[in-house]
Amino acid sequence: MRLTVLGGCGAWPAAGQACSGYLVEHEGFRLLIDPGYAILPRLLQFVQADDVDAVLVSHGHPDHCADLNPLLRARTFRDDRPPAPALPVYAPPGALRPVLALDRPGALDGAIDLREFTPGEGFGVGPFAVRSWLLPHFVPNAGLRLESGGQHLAYTGDTGPSPDLLSLALGADLLLAEASCAREVPDDSARYLSSASQAGRLAYRAGAGQLILTHLVPGTDPLDSVEAAAEGYSGPIAVASPGLVASPGPLASPGPLASPGLVASPGLVASPGLLAEPGLLAEPGLAAEPDR
Repeated sequence: MRLTVLGGCGAWPAAGQACSGYLVEHEGFRLLIDPGYAILPRLLQFVQADDVDAVLVSHGHPDHCADLNPLLRARTFRDDRPPAPALPVYAPPGALRPVLALDRPGALDGAIDLREFTPGEGFGVGPFAVRSWLLPHFVPNAGLRLESGGQHLAYTGDTGPSPDLLSLALGADLLLAEASCAREVPDDSARYLSSASQAGRLAYRAGAGQLILTHLVPGTDPLDSVEAAAEGYSGPIAVASPGLVASPGPLASPGPLASPGLVASPGLVASPGLLAEPGLLAEPGLAAEPDR
């Protein structure tokens, strides 16, 4: 199983960045998780739009699903070849209604095979067995756990504190955890968002093999976030940035490596026990606010 980060900003994309977007590949199957703002150009650096086999969406906020619209357009509106087959898209009920309403009625009806699931259900997507948990957020959010070939990837989506997070992350080879803030989430969002400190404690309690912090709101210091997570978790930690490649198992591909606890630069490789060189990630911005 191979994870390529397309973006990791929370709420909106900072300059040169993108919001949540993760390409997970196994046995030739390409699963796109959370096509948030600005991920499509980055996705197209790795694969063609037609090469995506399925999409999985954690919840309906646009920083997690807005670029589904241009993805469907790229598969449909072209003159060089026939439209691609309908794309299987898995999402909680009603989560994609706003983004699917961006085009004129019927324009993309043949582009999508919408398969809604209720968080808490399990289902299959290609070679992946998927389990889901309903986790607390401003809108219904599905924590997602993918298993294939004995490897486990756990992804929190956006969530506040919940006892179900431990079930989601328990024994995961790779934990992709929302960390909107480094140490403390503002009171008005504390029930619905998490910090890097909380993510580190969760990774420790769950015995996760690796931790990748994601959904940092622009202005959140990535180095501070890694340090905060490392106070509770001694395993390898990275911050999701475009081009970061990680594998729950062996090294995904050759690349420069350095010590645990550093922030991964775009294009470099993270593997168990090793992380890439530090890099700059987010531009200054505003702190987290409700309804992100």
